[in-house]
Amino acid sequence: MILHSQIIGEGKPFIILHGFLGMGDNWKTLGKKFSELGYQVHLVDQRNHGRSFHHTDFSYEIMANDLNEYLIHHNLNEVVLLGHSMGGKTAMYFATTYPDKVKQLIVADIAPKEYPSHHQDILKALHSLDFAEINKRSEADEVLSVYIKEWGTRQFLLKNLYWKEKGLLDLRMNLEVLSEKIDEIGKALPQDKTYHGETLFLGGQNSNYIDSIDALSIPMHFPKAKIETVSEAGHWLHADNPTEFFEKVTNFLKSS
Repeated sequence: MILHSQIIGEGKPFIILHGFLGMGDNWKTLGKKFSELGYQVHLVDQRNHGRSFHHTDFSYEIMANDLNEYLIHHNLNEVVLLGHSMGGKTAMYFATTYPDKVKQLIVADIAPKEYPSHHQDILKALHSLDFAEINKRSEADEVLSVYIKEWGTRQFLLKNLYWKEKGLLDLRMNLEVLSEKIDEIGKALPQDKTYHGETLFLGGQNSNYIDSIDALSIPMHFPKAKIETVSEAGHWLHADNPTEFFEKVTNFLKSS
């Protein structure tokens, strides 16, 4: 089974991997901007997300293998690989497993370390959606608002809504498996994995996902890593400050 993607533009291959509960479409605006620089941008849906296949198996090793199968299917080599959050962990795992296939690596607001599970409220909110009763986006938003106060987070989650059939809404992600395998999301990159290519880690100024200790541990896995901060941005740094995010990524692509 091959991952679903949107492909924008022509040129050098540029793969973008979304975060947990997201989809490639979240990156469409930035993807178009990268394509204008001479890249063929692939907005990939990872397994159990977006329009990609659902499967009970779920781990970073498996998702890296999915990406390898995708590159083989599309005959892609020496790609630029950008991943955010969960997608950043997949990108790290892929680059350290298939280093010859990655020309440049960009990791957005995630470090190689282990993270404690912290998505319980979001998953509880999504499980509370009863599509036998809900048939409007606004009604789904109202239910989610009981658990999730941040409007932006709710809008991000509501992008997963679609009409499964006439009159019946559903969620694109495989909520059951993602809930069962939630501990996989926080797992660390294995200690023995390294990638010696050009690498950029970008953290959000208002995010705590990358800290000063990570600045010491990241080079153990990625000896050529540069670590930079996107100002006035939280964990969704590409959405909070897309102009600076784009600028830092393009500067890295030009200089390395």
